[in-house]
Amino acid sequence: MKKIVVINGHPDQKSFNAAIADSYISSAIASGAEVRYIALGTLNFNPNLQFGYRQRMELEPDLIKALEDIQWSDHQIWIHPVWWLGMPAIMKGFFDRAFLPGITFRSNKKGSSEGLLNAKSARIITTAGDLSLKIYEEEYQSSGLIQLKKGILEYCGVSSVENHFIGPLYELSEKDRTEWLDTIKELAIVDAIKQSQYTSSKEVPLGR
Repeated sequence: MKKIVVINGHPDQKSFNAAIADSYISSAIASGAEVRYIALGTLNFNPNLQFGYRQRMELEPDLIKALEDIQWSDHQIWIHPVWWLGMPAIMKGFFDRAFLPGITFRSNKKGSSEGLLNAKSARIITTAGDLSLKIYEEEYQSSGLIQLKKGILEYCGVSSVENHFIGPLYELSEKDRTEWLDTIKELAIVDAIKQSQYTSSKEVPLGR
């Protein structure tokens, strides 16, 4: 059974991002996948990495559970809006606090690093309120996507990262939104039945 974790980076649980998550989850489960859901806006944690990497902050229970779900998964779904060409603050804070050395990656003394989330694939679903895909790609060089795909997920060992852009949302009618949600359901079916090309990775102790 495919193990999928869906992570919603939008802080508002009544957003279109939440509707995307709901559509994906219901379709994936109906297609035989086992799914866990992380709504970052509902987690109780301090998003400020107060001491940088100089001093480790204790992981809150919600962060420990979220990391366990991510490590458990074969496939990750990251859903978030583009705000100021990047992700919402709560999502960036989640990465700052949870994706730590020894948990999602490790570095050696020579300055190179090794991702610890290998044996996992991902799909990124991005929404934009007033930004078109053409401007996002041509004028802003897909900056937010590069941050998440290259700078975070692939750096931590996740591979086969696919991405989808929905926007500008202000131009979408209710019919358009329904059609997008139908597309999301189709993607979930594909993910649920696709055989993983990897074997399960060894879980890394989270520590406290």
